[in-house]
This record gives sequence, structure tokens and C-alpha cells, in this order.
Amino acid sequence: MGLLKKLAGQSAVYGISSILGKTINFLLVPLYTGYLAKEDLGSFTLLYALIAFLNVVFTFGMETAYFRFATGKGLHPQKVYQNAQSLVCLVALLLGALLYMTAEPLSLLFDFPGKSHLFQWSAMILTIDALMAIPFAKLRLEGRSLSFALVKLLNIVLNVGFNVLFIVVTFHIIQGDILPQLQTWVSSWFRPDWGVDYILLSNALANFLILPLLWKLVGGWKFELKKVVLLPMWQYALPLLFMGLAGVTNEVFSRGLFEYALPDGFYPQLSSREAGGVFGANFKLAILMSLIIQAFKYAAEPFFFQQAESKNNPELFARVMHWFIIFCSTLMVAVAVNLKLIGALFFQAAGYAIALPMVPILLMGYLLLGVYYNLSIWFKITDQTKYSFYITFTGAVVTVLVILTLVPVLGFIGGALSTLACYLTMVIMCYYTGQKYYPIPYQTKKGLVYLTVSFLFSYAGFLLDTGNLFVNFMLHNGILVVFLLLIFLMEKKELYLLFQSISKQKNEN
Repeated sequence: MGLLKKLAGQSAVYGISSILGKTINFLLVPLYTGYLAKEDLGSFTLLYALIAFLNVVFTFGMETAYFRFATGKGLHPQKVYQNAQSLVCLVALLLGALLYMTAEPLSLLFDFPGKSHLFQWSAMILTIDALMAIPFAKLRLEGRSLSFALVKLLNIVLNVGFNVLFIVVTFHIIQGDILPQLQTWVSSWFRPDWGVDYILLSNALANFLILPLLWKLVGGWKFELKKVVLLPMWQYALPLLFMGLAGVTNEVFSRGLFEYALPDGFYPQLSSREAGGVFGANFKLAILMSLIIQAFKYAAEPFFFQQAESKNNPELFARVMHWFIIFCSTLMVAVAVNLKLIGALFFQAAGYAIALPMVPILLMGYLLLGVYYNLSIWFKITDQTKYSFYITFTGAVVTVLVILTLVPVLGFIGGALSTLACYLTMVIMCYYTGQKYYPIPYQTKKGLVYLTVSFLFSYAGFLLDTGNLFVNFMLHNGILVVFLLLIFLMEKKELYLLFQSISKQKNEN
């Protein structure tokens, strides 16, 4: 119970910071939909899909390799850190320079003529992200969740601040609504034709400002490349690189490929790129589930490696999975039944709510991604990372096939189903392979009940409409209450033991 409490506590810190940060970041959705054209949002969706894909290449699986070799290989953690950080820095600087120098042909390849600066700024973002990856991993391994969270939050605040400055404040200065004394000066440099340009510039500036703070916080390191340390790390990380590439295909290619798979005129009121912008904007409504999964991953990955040598770890991993499913299933129902209200708050411009029916599917997809993160611990702690590639490559193939076959037929729903189908495939493969090589006593039947019922309740709450806002709110959240009662009935014995344990600890203190 103490270990679960530790994991929950660290996940809560990561989660609170992620929720605060993503809430701030989430405010960019009405900003983008209110001030930018749908075509700009389509460009944003495509470019950040490319950035996410290349981000995996820039770090090439070394974060997970760092956790493994700093905890379970008899090496000094600082020695592992210095070598991992040195290699990542070297590779990132070389790749960043290559991307920067090829910005012009890339802008033509991806249909951004005259905007090579977008790919130059993307190179800067990717390079700095990579330079921060291992220091952030070090904070996680050392249990410095608060420091990690504060730096991440500051980065987001800076990013949002620059977005607001470039997209909102400057627009109103030009219009003469505010600070008229600055109108002439702002007009001399402001580019009204820039939309996604300012989004990328804001990201690059925020990263640049945060890098020295993070390095100062983590402490100094000296450049060191020792073959005896790096060769086994590279052998461990190489399958994770391909896993990451396949995984990011699953994660973002549905957004990146959507506009190309959608037939012209499928949505008469939208061009393909505008439809891609609507698709990407609605993707962000699944962000609550995404950030919980991310917070859990931040805390769980080093936690699992630290517990890898314990003889009780299979039972511990099973309990973590069980309560993870319960918590995330509840979150999914809570978001889905109130989805129309959430959409009304964040979509200020018309034409975005058309894709809302896809969001419950995305919520379930992200939940299954979290289940996969739990399951994947078996090949990480047994050094069987080759299986990660097989599983995620299969998921990537499923993603592409579903996009190409269902998007032309179902549009937004087809794009969301590609995410769900991908992660469901990965979960099934990882579960059966893991049980063969590293059995863990998961409560599989209960888990399937929670996942199935929560998905059905989510869609029931989303689709139920009486025409009265107040009645809808009560009925929708009544569905959530029913789901909570189901959890109580199925877990009352476990909850009783949990409360007994908490009471005992209070009495001892």
C-alpha cells in the first residue's frame, strides 16, 4: 500500500501540474479557433504531427534506456546520465543543423511555399526539446516531481504568453482597440498573414528561455562518450527508437494524414485542410485523458524500474493496472457525458462541433494507450525491447490502414477509429505476449467490464438529449453516478481494506 501511495502521490504532482499547464494551454483552443483561419489550424495539425514524429528520432529511445541503466545494471547513475546526455546532445545538434539547412526543399515538399522559416523554427524546437529530454528524465528518476512539474508549467506559461502576445494583443493594437501609441511600431513588424508561424515562434522562444533554467536545476555534466556505457544502452534503445516511430505514427499520423485521406467535398462547407483543422481542434478535447496518461507515465516509468528487483512486483504491477483502469474509466465517463458543454466553452467559432461525436472514441483510445503503458513494463525490465517494435509497428500499420479505408467513408469518425483500433491491437498483443514471458496476475475480467461499461455509458451520456439544458446536465451526470455506484459494488471489499489501512496509518502516526 505504501508503494501505491508513493506512485499515486508522484502521479498527482505530475497530474496537477499537467492539468494546470494543459488548462492554460487549452485556453489556446478558443484563441486559435477565434483568431485563426481553419486552414491555419490545418497547417498547425500537420506541422506538429511532423514535429512529434521527428522528436522520437532526436531522442532515439534514450530516456527509457537511461532509466534502465541508471537503476538495474550496476552502473553509477551520474555516469549513465553524462553519457546519455552527451550522446543525445551530439545527435540532436547534428540532426537539427541538417533540418535547418534543408528547410527550403521541405517547405515545398509539404506545400508551404515561401515559408521555409517554419521548418527552421521546427528544427530549433526539436533540438532544444532533445537537449532537455535526459535532464527531465533525471528529475523523474530522482523523484523530484515538484521541480519537474514547475519547469514544465513555466514552459507552458511562456508558450501561451507568447501566443497571446503575437496572435491577440498585436492584432488589437493594429486594430487600434488597445495601446494606440504602439500601433505604428507594431505595424512595422507584425505580419497579419502569419498564423501557424506565430504558434511555432512562440514554442521556439519558450523552449529557448527554459533550457538554461532546467540545466541549472539538474546540475552540471561533462561531455563524455564511453563505448562501454553507451554500446549496451544503444542496443537496448534501438528497438525503442523504432517503437517510438511506430508509436508516434499511431499517435499523430491520424491527424497528419487526415486531410490527405479525406475526399474533396466530403464536408461541403470545409476544404480538406480546413477539415484537418477541425479534426485537430476536436482531438484536443480528449486532452484530459491524454494528460492523465502522461502524468501516470512520468511517475510510473521510473517507479516500475525501481521496483523491478522486488519479488512482489507482479502483484504490485497488477494492482497499479487495476486502479489505473478504474480511475481512467471514471474520468472518461465524466468528460464524455459533459462533452457538449465542454465543446461550447472552447469552440467560439462556428463549424467545429460537427466533429464532437468522435471525441468519446478518442477518450477510449487514450485510455487503452495508458493500459498499454502498464502492460509494456514486462519487455522493459526483461530487456526484451525488440517486442516493443513488433507491437507498435503492427499498431502503426493498423492506424494507416484504418485511416485510408474508413476516413473516406466515415470522415471524422473514421479518423478517431484509427486511434482506437491501433491501441486496442497493441493492448491485445502486449497482454498475450507479456503473459507468456512475464506473467502478471491482472484482474482481466474486471478490467474488461469497466472498459466496456464506461465506453457504453460515455456514448449514452453524449447522445442523450431532452432539449432542456438543465435536464440534460442532470441526466448526463446521473449516468456518471450510476457508474460510480457500479465501481463501489464491485470494489467494496477492496475499498474496505483500503480504508482500514489508512485508518491504521493515522493511528500509528
